Amino acid sequence: MKKKLSAIGNSYGVVIEKPILELLNIDRDTELEMTTDGHRLVIEPVRTGKKSLRASAEKVMKKHDATLRKLAK
Repeated sequence: MKKKLSAIGNSYGVVIEKPILELLNIDRDTELEMTTDGHRLVIEPVRTGKKSLRASAEKVMKKHDATLRKLAK
């Protein structure tokens, strides 16, 4: 998808369509982190998901303990 910058006061902005925001679970209150490697601009939501990822992994391991142990052999 190609976009052009839009003037917003003395700055410029990019309009992100609602379906993309919904897909990424981003709303107007979501903090975004912007980085660059010198060639690209990367904008991503700031997530505190390390704890929730760990909790999800533990839940899966607990639920499928026997199967995972068989697979590990």
